Amino acid sequence: MTNATLPDGSTCDVLLDGDTVAAVSPAHSFDVTSDAESPEPGATIDLTGFLLLTAPADPHAHLDKALSWDAINPPMGDLVSAILAWRAYAATMSTASIAERARTAALLMLRQGTTAVRSHVDILLGDEPLRGVHALVQVREELRGLMDIELVALAGSDVPDADIEAAIDLGVDLVGGSPHLALDPSADLQRLLRLAERKGVGVDIHTDENLEGALTLAEFARGVRDWPAERNRSAGHCVRLGTLAPNEVSDVLDEVEASNLGIISNPITNLYLQGWEHPVSTPRGLTAVRAVLDRGIRFAAGADNVRDPFNPVGRSDALETASLLVIAGHLTLDEAYSAVSDGARDVMALPVAGVAVGARAEFLAVRATNLSDAVANASADRYVIHAGTLVAQSTVSYNVAEPTPAHHPSLVETR
Repeated sequence: MTNATLPDGSTCDVLLDGDTVAAVSPAHSFDVTSDAESPEPGATIDLTGFLLLTAPADPHAHLDKALSWDAINPPMGDLVSAILAWRAYAATMSTASIAERARTAALLMLRQGTTAVRSHVDILLGDEPLRGVHALVQVREELRGLMDIELVALAGSDVPDADIEAAIDLGVDLVGGSPHLALDPSADLQRLLRLAERKGVGVDIHTDENLEGALTLAEFARGVRDWPAERNRSAGHCVRLGTLAPNEVSDVLDEVEASNLGIISNPITNLYLQGWEHPVSTPRGLTAVRAVLDRGIRFAAGADNVRDPFNPVGRSDALETASLLVIAGHLTLDEAYSAVSDGARDVMALPVAGVAVGARAEFLAVRATNLSDAVANASADRYVIHAGTLVAQSTVSYNVAEPTPAHHPSLVETR
């Protein structure tokens, strides 16, 4: 990749060797024809005018729900109304229909630059609870080589342990759930942690996704404190943390920090679902993002729901998530993009990627002059590289009418 612009304003050439960055040098320093008389077509990408970034990774998606809004036509509303609409529709879904939407959603994310996704998948109620699991395992295999997909079994408190264990046996990677919605949040949290320990897998749990009510994050952190360092432990949403007084936030984050628990914010969905009962001074619905970052706690952000009952909009674009973190979370541009790239890869335990020798070759090149331009305008003119291979490219053209020159007396022709 030649003449790429980096966020610090410098330009460089980047040489890839398979899925790894082999060299980084000042722009125009590589002789791209020196090693072969006839270079392989497409072996060199000229990134003049493009900003080269670590490819986004999405730590919190719901591919089994994605793109179902139009089919369901649910009422707009809060978390409970979204759950009710989804459960009614879920009873009608087939494995094939879930796979079709999930595949489409994943490829939309890839086109925008996301090369790694962690998707929750519902353990459904009824006679065929693993329809979503079968569908997403299938899609993961179909897209292997194009993007990395990790799966989390999302189980309500009314889902039997046996169904969660069966999902893990089918290839789901992590245990998940929503203990804050259970009649006894602590009991459901402990059930999920024990099950993950029995199966020897990590957890990514929807945590305290309410503005008031259950607060389980500290208990969650204590429950995984003695786990092996390499076993994943991450908490999604953590909305309730954002409602606490500073001293209370500090006490909870003491527990989080001691357990190296990753925190995942999902701005677009939480901004949509939270606060319907507060028509005046509506809360933002995000976690305590600044306090988490200031502690140096592992932090990531995801797009979460895309055009389903839990969020009717969304572009499947990490730059949209970064923009919302700037606007609603008051993060800097660098902090916001890190949350959807390097920070997300850290929380997901993925290899370090980006413009550094030895790093994994996962890149998004977007037409932009700097990071502000990229996040603000989110040009669709992009190259996407996964494991050293160009897996997506979008080219945009614009046609705009020329403006009429302004009338000025000194320019009026006299006769």
